[in-house]
Amino acid sequence: MPDPFSSNSFPIRPVSPRAAVWKLRTCTLQLPPLPLWMGIVNVTPDSFSDGGEFFAASAAVAHSLDLVEQGADVLDIGGESTRPYADPVSADEEIRRVVPVIEQVARETSVPISIDTSKAAVARAAIDAGAEIINDISGLEGDPEMLPLAVETGVGVCAMHMQGTPQTMQDNPQYEDLVPEIYNYLLQRRDALLAAGIDRERICLDPGVGFGKSHEHNLKLMANCIEFHNLGCPLLVGHSRKAFLGKIVGDKSADRLPATVGAAVSLARQGVQVIRVHDVRPAREAVLAFAATGGLA
Repeated sequence: MPDPFSSNSFPIRPVSPRAAVWKLRTCTLQLPPLPLWMGIVNVTPDSFSDGGEFFAASAAVAHSLDLVEQGADVLDIGGESTRPYADPVSADEEIRRVVPVIEQVARETSVPISIDTSKAAVARAAIDAGAEIINDISGLEGDPEMLPLAVETGVGVCAMHMQGTPQTMQDNPQYEDLVPEIYNYLLQRRDALLAAGIDRERICLDPGVGFGKSHEHNLKLMANCIEFHNLGCPLLVGHSRKAFLGKIVGDKSADRLPATVGAAVSLARQGVQVIRVHDVRPAREAVLAFAATGGLA
């Protein structure tokens, strides 16, 4: 039987087992049937949902520890907004924002820390401060030093699909065949990471909900995340509070928490291993109840 992980053809439905571990720099995350929860910590003044709320290091640390109390399995700390049309931030400024937070959070909790960046200099400083994961929206392509850094340090990595850049991605995203195109991009990135010397078990893949996708693209992608298990790596999806959820409920100004939780249940049912959210407790408890009442059967 051919290896489903090396197939160049887009699968219709999963033919391979769901990835069960994600190896990080100093530890390994076990990936049970229920998803792990990645809590979002934006140390920024301009993120789309909570910009400025946790910009001060003390507020970001307190929020990180609160997310741990809520049940976060991973903390994703970032110092540059990636919302549409956000202004870029220098590496020095990004380091100034995130390193004090990572250092203190790493002292106060054993929950693994992910650095959300596309800059190798920022990733290196974050790893030196205690980060275990590089979460890169550019798929580890935006900075030529990022891939060698990941190999050198042995961190876990998450490579995401994005059409364009945060400054251009929502201008007019176009696909001939959405899911296969994203699948094939992630396949290529997975193989590039493997070829560079990163173990498969260290690689996580993210289809990039909201990054260069229209409302209809996001809905189709969310409904078909199950297809990406054929890549043989853990999947991470970050849909939390995004604008397409407001459009679903017919009110762009509505609180998007209920819609975020509902979509998280769908992702859990599709076996997505890591779900990235702003609000860990309500999403986690909803999925626990869904599973306990037969929803994952």
